[in-house]
Amino acid sequence: MKTLFIGGVKSGKSRLAESYILENSVHRPYYLATTEFIDTEMKQRIEVHQQRRQDLFVTLEEPINILPILQTCQQPVLVECVTMWLNNLLYHQWQEADILQELEAVMALSVDLVLVHNEVGLGVIPDNALARQFVDLSGKAAQIMAAACDQVFFCVASLPLQMK
Repeated sequence: MKTLFIGGVKSGKSRLAESYILENSVHRPYYLATTEFIDTEMKQRIEVHQQRRQDLFVTLEEPINILPILQTCQQPVLVECVTMWLNNLLYHQWQEADILQELEAVMALSVDLVLVHNEVGLGVIPDNALARQFVDLSGKAAQIMAAACDQVFFCVASLPLQMK
């Protein structure tokens, strides 16, 4: 089973995804954290997530090479978050075709996944090439994930709207 929680920043998608995987897992699920420590503000955001999940998950941390980790997981995995993973891959100069191929491989795995992804395409077209590349990549990734997922929830104000 694969499930996608997608929404804007601070839409409640992470908390909803955490509750969902805990309610639907027989054993303690994995929490694959993809965010790199960039600055103090990001560190504070990460700490909030760490405090909230406490010891309810087996925490794995990997900002780039998530496929090999996911291939070894035998319990459900919460991937938090796909958006940051895409950001990391762009930062490390991965090519878009390679990123999307890697995502396709992730989605083809037999492990149960709960994916968290920011919806970044509802605003204006960014004024610089890198931001436009990121928005386009994010949208393509969302389409790949939604097509491969059994369930998709769009999150607004901590309310999940089931779309699939």
